[in-house]
Amino acid sequence: MGSNETDVAQRIEPSVLNALPHYLPLGIFPLIVAAAIYGGWWLLPPFVFMSVAGPLDRALGVDGRNMDLAKTPERRLVLHNLPVWIWAFLWPPTLVFGMWQILVADRFAIWECALLAIVLTMEAQAVFVVGHELVHRRSVWERWLGEFLLSSASYPQYATEHVYIHHARVGTPHDVGSAPKGESFWRYFPREVASNLTNSWKVVRERLARRRLPLWHYSNPFWRYGIAVAFWYALVYWMNGLWAVPVFAFLGLCCVFSMKISNYFQHYGLRRVRLPNGRWEKVMPRHSWSADWKFSNWMFFNMQRHADHHAAASRHYPLLQVRGADESPELPGTYADMMNIVLRPRRWFAKMDPLVDQWRERFYPEIDDWSAYDSPISATRPDAFEAIVEIFGAAPRLAERIERNSELLDSLQDREFTDLDLPEGFGPDRESEAIARRGLARLYWTHEMGVREMKDLIDELPAVDAGETAEIVRNWSNDKAFQIGMHVVRGNLSPAEATTALSNLAEASISAVVAAVVADFVDRVGPARAGGIAAVFLGDLASQEVYPSVAIEILFVHDGWRSGEIERLCRRFRETLTDLARDSLLVSPVPRDSKSLLSLPLSELAERGESLVPALARTRCAFEYGDSGIGRRFDAARRDVLTRFGESEARIARLREPPEDPPETGVSAYARMRGGLEDVERAARFLQLTDAAIGHDDPAPTAAAVFDAAGVEPLARASAMWRDLQGVMRLVGEEGFDADAAGPKVKSLVANACGYEDYDALTSAVAETASSAAAGVDALLSRA
Repeated sequence: MGSNETDVAQRIEPSVLNALPHYLPLGIFPLIVAAAIYGGWWLLPPFVFMSVAGPLDRALGVDGRNMDLAKTPERRLVLHNLPVWIWAFLWPPTLVFGMWQILVADRFAIWECALLAIVLTMEAQAVFVVGHELVHRRSVWERWLGEFLLSSASYPQYATEHVYIHHARVGTPHDVGSAPKGESFWRYFPREVASNLTNSWKVVRERLARRRLPLWHYSNPFWRYGIAVAFWYALVYWMNGLWAVPVFAFLGLCCVFSMKISNYFQHYGLRRVRLPNGRWEKVMPRHSWSADWKFSNWMFFNMQRHADHHAAASRHYPLLQVRGADESPELPGTYADMMNIVLRPRRWFAKMDPLVDQWRERFYPEIDDWSAYDSPISATRPDAFEAIVEIFGAAPRLAERIERNSELLDSLQDREFTDLDLPEGFGPDRESEAIARRGLARLYWTHEMGVREMKDLIDELPAVDAGETAEIVRNWSNDKAFQIGMHVVRGNLSPAEATTALSNLAEASISAVVAAVVADFVDRVGPARAGGIAAVFLGDLASQEVYPSVAIEILFVHDGWRSGEIERLCRRFRETLTDLARDSLLVSPVPRDSKSLLSLPLSELAERGESLVPALARTRCAFEYGDSGIGRRFDAARRDVLTRFGESEARIARLREPPEDPPETGVSAYARMRGGLEDVERAARFLQLTDAAIGHDDPAPTAAAVFDAAGVEPLARASAMWRDLQGVMRLVGEEGFDADAAGPKVKSLVANACGYEDYDALTSAVAETASSAAAGVDALLSRA
């Protein structure tokens, strides 16, 4: 069809000649009646009649004619409406007669009964064509007739769902009937059938509530639906008993299955866009796939002109207009062609997805990221669509998380979040509003919500044992980490402030789980009579430089325990912390053969401790049980180990060695590039262990603190920049995430969070900082 077809289409008016082709669907009734009377070869003509649409569409081509709307009032459409009314009145007795011949007359062989049942089921699919046309009519008797037809396929609630939900919400995540790109029919079908029933009931309940009427009021359409369905099932039961009821239900499901196939491809991948004011754009012809094959228009009452049907839902079928390609996308074949490939997802996606992409480029060239519109989470949680779009655009890692765990979105409705993330428009200008949000979020997450406050909240969570505690704390900490991440995405928290909040969250969560393990152990074997155990954080946990998916590095130091008891206790620590880390947004999974969860007798620290350097350069005792002095004794032993290590030239020389084959430069290589995070951390630990002036008073100094104490300010600034970049990079993507290949919103978030106007400015700053830091590290190590 040409792009200007709407303007150049042939204009026609109601006439006998124009109405006559639409009487073709009535030709099936004498064929079905003959098949039901005679059986045998008489069963073949109905099959042939219902199978020729595809070939005849190709033979006769497209229609291309439009009824002139200006000259065609509805009162002139009687000749066109007659075949719809006749079909609607002929189908119920025809169906009853056919079922009588199968279930009661007992005159056919089994194979003839089966074929006749298939014939009736194939024609019953037209119930949704005629019923659909009637439920959109203004007159009550036509709508009720349409409902009765739909009830013969056990699906009368379609009359409510289609009119009040599908047409109102088409092309949005609120409409399950509008399949997003990438969703196969096999996933679509059960969701669509289930939502039709539940959502139609919900709509009816809401409409009655607005009128202050009870559910049992006579105007509830489900009374009519129930009576009509009961009539058909009672009739089937009367004809042949209980066994015929599930068969009738199954055949009705087959009709629904066929109808849902056309529903699926009529809107596949076509989305209405969310406008800046929070509303969905108006429904337009572009939001439906259309076709205009002549024979199918005759047989199915212009059902293919679906785009115009959504533009004017109450328009009678003769008045539906054919839309040009500049207004509505066109299916790449006939309806029969589409039905042949819908059930094979690979072929379907290969055929349709490129067309969906072309549609997007044509009608919405300004949108470069459709991932939120295509994601299943949008259909699961349409109420949170604005947040979903924001997350998919700026933070792919969080997007992947909400797809796996949509409950995370609920945390954005908690007062803890909404009281800080104030709505737009409360202040005199946007800058003042942003300052207020940042101030509230900073105050809450870096001052008011400390480790002790978080532990108090965790203590209120009910749990019966350590295993359940790990699961509950994981879910709770995921909610909090998600809230913190969203504050970073919205600019309410800086990466450094988020690091403080996440560090407190990690300490509270891990120490709560460790305490629960000890409580279980004490319940089983009794309190420790002697000795004690301490859970000592190492690395980034110790220096409170936590970022999303930080590794759990803990050393369990014990003293005075019997070997069997402490082995069981430490094994339980590992198992429970592994459960805590499973599917956690806060910490990374614990590998099966991980050495990050270690246990060591305090008496062996002096002998084996040097193998743990430089890990021992950052330690913090987060939990103690039993001997209250074990943490203090550990710290003294740790200092001795670090002093001996620093005095050994052979051992300290390992920290001078730069990494081999540093990777390419760029924002995404901030950690391992020359002068990057790993280089700076290595230099800081070298300085910490070799410079007596710095000392070991702080058991877990950050690299920036070490450089500040040594007066090396450029490296302190570099360390702060790398940590900021690490925090935001691990928020938006997993380890190894390539920000250079990310979308513009991701780049903007990364740059703005690090204090730069755009990504180019950040890239330049990263290169300059890395170069300066590399020179500083080399100079520092050479002086030493």
